[in-house]
Amino acid sequence: MASELFKGRTAVITGGARGIGLACGAKIAASGGRVALWDRDMDRARQSAASLGDAIAVQVDVTSEQSLNEALAKTERDLAAPDILVASAGITGPNATVIQYPVDAWKQVLDINLTGVFLSNRAVARGMVERGWGRIVNIASVAGKEGNPNASAYSASKAGVIGFTKSLGKELATSGVLVNCVAPAVVKTELFSQMTEQHIQYMLSKIPMNRFGEVEEVAEMVAWLASPLCTFATGAAFDLSGGRATY
Repeated sequence: MASELFKGRTAVITGGARGIGLACGAKIAASGGRVALWDRDMDRARQSAASLGDAIAVQVDVTSEQSLNEALAKTERDLAAPDILVASAGITGPNATVIQYPVDAWKQVLDINLTGVFLSNRAVARGMVERGWGRIVNIASVAGKEGNPNASAYSASKAGVIGFTKSLGKELATSGVLVNCVAPAVVKTELFSQMTEQHIQYMLSKIPMNRFGEVEEVAEMVAWLASPLCTFATGAAFDLSGGRATY
């Protein structure tokens, strides 16, 4: 039964070429869904799509409304209208104190991590509402709840994702479109290359289970939230933190 959970459904995954996004795409594809991996790195996206079977790669800049609309049109043309969105595109930004944080870097992190989620959600939500069914899962972070030192832009952007998700979830609560987010503690992905070793060890020290999360663990939770099994949860943030967050 699980192998057909997403049969007849089409999922868009932003930042789908790698990491959490790719793991979510793989989980949905393995359960019978069609998958469109939206990413700015087309070489990597094509390789990843090929590994999933019934999947396509679509180039996108999540900070551009025009780029997102073009990606949506291509997905509808080459695959189908999306029933599911997993908004996973994001960057960490530099590790620096607020006093030392570069303004340009701050703007870039907020533009990709928060405005990109807003624009991605808006791009697909209209069609989902018109069709009367949809599932949106935004990837937030425990940093958006607790705030990590030396990562103010990232923490602020993820707090924004949580607040945005709550707002949109309430707006669409009676439309058949459910909107939730997942707030993982640190998950080992290629984003580690953007962080200092000191920051990585700090984040590990905050996790009672004393290990990093795995992308497959995030994908399991996302898959439930994106599936027809999720029927009474919307506007919520689901922790996945190895005990760091218990609220």
